[in-house]
Amino acid sequence: MNLGKWMGLVLLCVSLYILWQIRQVLLLGFTAVVLASAVNGLARQIATRIKIRRSLAIPLVLVLLFGFIGIFGLLVIPPFVSQSQELAALVPQGIDRFIALARWIERQIPGQNFISTNLFEDFSKQISPLAGPIFSNFFAFFSNSLVVVLNILLVLVLTMMLVVEPEKYRGLFIRLFPAFYRRRVDEILRLCETSLDGWMAGILFNMVVIGVCSFIGLLILQVRLPLANALIAGLLEAIPNLGPTMSVIPAMAIALLDAPWKAGAVLVLYVLIQQLEQYLLVPTVMAKQASLLPAVTLLSQIAFAIFFGFLGLLLALPLVIVGQIWVKEVLVKDVLDQWNDSPLMPR
Repeated sequence: MNLGKWMGLVLLCVSLYILWQIRQVLLLGFTAVVLASAVNGLARQIATRIKIRRSLAIPLVLVLLFGFIGIFGLLVIPPFVSQSQELAALVPQGIDRFIALARWIERQIPGQNFISTNLFEDFSKQISPLAGPIFSNFFAFFSNSLVVVLNILLVLVLTMMLVVEPEKYRGLFIRLFPAFYRRRVDEILRLCETSLDGWMAGILFNMVVIGVCSFIGLLILQVRLPLANALIAGLLEAIPNLGPTMSVIPAMAIALLDAPWKAGAVLVLYVLIQQLEQYLLVPTVMAKQASLLPAVTLLSQIAFAIFFGFLGLLLALPLVIVGQIWVKEVLVKDVLDQWNDSPLMPR
């Protein structure tokens, strides 16, 4: 290679290194883009329905949004914080009780190995290479209150900037492409915006329904800390596949401290709620989402969690939705579908 190619390769490597170092900031920026897209979509719907200009619809949406966040924070966050502290103390006790119960069952069946005494130790060794990268960043992200506040402020400020003047930032991004392709990029961005709006609306509705159903079910079963467990179930609904599985662990662990049957009842409750989601909520609410293969969704969640931590796990699905649209529209439709067959194949 000549000097120019070597310099280009070095600049590419340096650019990739810089992007990797600021990956958390880029993820927070993508979060702001998703939120700004949802706010703009809601503002368009309000402006269309009540016949007002977008310049008036945007402040109305922001007032409603911040009002809801304020009411939610005043009514829900204080009891959730107090219950979550107790939850953190009780869950390890419940897990220890579960291990003791498993070993007691094993001792009642002499000569049989239905339940291995080293089952949980072996499972911990197998899962730790994956769980470590996923949750280490989770605790690092939430352990420092100053970091949490700064991250939230950064996302909110970026969201406000994108909401107030979306066309300027959109135009700036489009100008990064050649002139002949800019109209096509604008079309792809509109497809991404539509898909993200559908995902956001669907996931928020699912989170509310799952959280309310979990809260009512845990109250009926008289499980301790129902609000904290219900909020965890609702929030983790944003993480398909892995989220529902993670949410049942603390609820079952706490229920086991009261009675083994109650832990089983909690498991049945969560399974029924997930069946409700699969057969009722997903077909009706999430129909406008871009269709994603389950294996692709799961593998993308694991990959993003390993490389980007808990924030990557949380944003895996919208990232995959946007990535799938760009691959389909640019690589498949604009490149591969337009690629002429070679005249002759080598023998």
